Amino acid sequence: MANTAQARKRARQNVTRRERNSGLRSKLRTAIKNVQKAVVAGDKNMAESLFKSSVSVIDSITNKGIIHKNKAARHKSRLSSAIKAMD
Repeated sequence: MANTAQARKRARQNVTRRERNSGLRSKLRTAIKNVQKAVVAGDKNMAESLFKSSVSVIDSITNKGIIHKNKAARHKSRLSSAIKAMD
C-alpha cells in the first residue's frame, strides 16, 4: 500500500482512470465487432453505416490516448477493406 499522501492519491486516480479506460476500450471492441458481423452477414449498407459510426468511436478513443494512432489506422483500414471486398 502507498505510504505517502501523494502515492495514495495516485492510487485513487489510477483506479478511476483504469475503469474509464476499460469502458472505452470495450466500446471500441463492440463497434469493431458490429461492423465485422454486418460484413459476415453480407449486409453492405448496414456495414457501411456501422463503419462510419465506428470510425468516430475509434478516433475519439485514439485522441484520448487509450490506443495508439497506428492501431486505430490499422483497424479502420481492415474494416474498410473488408467492406470493399463484399462485392
